[in-house]
Amino acid sequence: MNPEFADRLPESWERFSRFFSALGDTTRQQILLVFEPGEEICVNHIARLFKVSRPAISHHLKVLRNAELLVCEKRGKEVYYRINQAYCVEVMRTVHEFISACKQSATLPATDAR
Repeated sequence: MNPEFADRLPESWERFSRFFSALGDTTRQQILLVFEPGEEICVNHIARLFKVSRPAISHHLKVLRNAELLVCEKRGKEVYYRINQAYCVEVMRTVHEFISACKQSATLPATDAR
C-alpha cells in the first residue's frame, strides 16, 4: 500500500487528470482519430467532418489543447492543430511503467512474515 498517494499525486502524474478527462468524451476521441501521423489540420476541415456545430468543435479542440493532447498554430486567419505526440507518449509511458510495476509486484512470491 502507498498511503502517501491518498494525500497527493506523484509529481509526474499531476498533469494527467486533464489528459484522461479530455479523452472521456467520444467526440474528442473521434477528433484525435481523424489525424494521420504527423498531420496538421485546420479547424475548418475538422469542423466539416462532424455533425455538431462549429462552436462545439471549437470547444472540444480547446479542451484537447488545454489537456495538451493537441497543439495549435495560427497561420493567417486559419488555426492548424496537430497531436502533441511527445506529451502523449510521456503520459502513456508513465502509465505503462506504473502498470508494469504493479504486474511485477503481483507476480513476485509473497514473503514469509514470520
